[in-house]
Amino acid sequence: MRSIILSTESGADLPEDMIEKHEIQVVPMHIIMDGNDYLDGTLPVGDIYKYHERTKNIPSTTATNVHEYEEFFASIRNRFPDCAIVHIGYTSKASSSFQNAVIAAEEFEDIYLIDALNVTAGLGAVVLYAADVLEKDPDIKAARLVEKIEVVVPKSRLAFIPGSLEFLKAGGRVSNMGSLIGTLLKIKPRIDLKDGKLMSTKKYRGKMNGASEKLFNDYLQEFDIDREQLYLIYSIGLDETVKNRMQEIAEENGFQDVRWIQAGGMISTHSGPGGFGVAGLEK
Repeated sequence: MRSIILSTESGADLPEDMIEKHEIQVVPMHIIMDGNDYLDGTLPVGDIYKYHERTKNIPSTTATNVHEYEEFFASIRNRFPDCAIVHIGYTSKASSSFQNAVIAAEEFEDIYLIDALNVTAGLGAVVLYAADVLEKDPDIKAARLVEKIEVVVPKSRLAFIPGSLEFLKAGGRVSNMGSLIGTLLKIKPRIDLKDGKLMSTKKYRGKMNGASEKLFNDYLQEFDIDREQLYLIYSIGLDETVKNRMQEIAEENGFQDVRWIQAGGMISTHSGPGGFGVAGLEK
């Protein structure tokens, strides 16, 4: 029986095969659309885009609440009675989900909580790093694993270009969104996670294929990313020629394992269709 179980939120956008391989426990966040509350992962992302086309509005998103966390942690403990739970959470700067996990965890023993200060594949990269550590050292103590994860958290780098500026504006999650007003139709903003917050850091002009390549090249110049693993993020609607070129750039730069991650409901609600992003861990 495993002594440590990893958990995270649906906002990590972890592929199903990786969830199953590492027995990662995932608790869903929420998407509110047409007056209905959907668990993230149960609502096809395409439905979010169709809703926007029909209403010109975007769905809202809500955090996993305290009661849901209590049930989630209890379920893990019931299935793995003697385990320690290491929960790696969605950034607390953009959601109350992590704080709700902290409150829920007060009712349990041997639960370790880590704020990854990241979202989508930036969060996923941290979770999968932890899974890799566990695989290589299954007898590692929970406290030691937590120490290793906390060292990696500030090394996880995520940058992306949203597919729709209307979604970005309506989503209200970008801290300095006001600096983009008035130029929305002329630019493609680059969004980075800075201290757990979504921030516009650069503005690219031109079509998505050129902007994506500029983003990727800038990202590789700014961060010394570990070449062992790279995560490329796409939202439904990204042109295949863009994906092919991004794959080429990754291979040209010596990345050994390039994993494509489809943006799930949480990030898609705020970034729209046709977006591209990149995530990895600095050396």
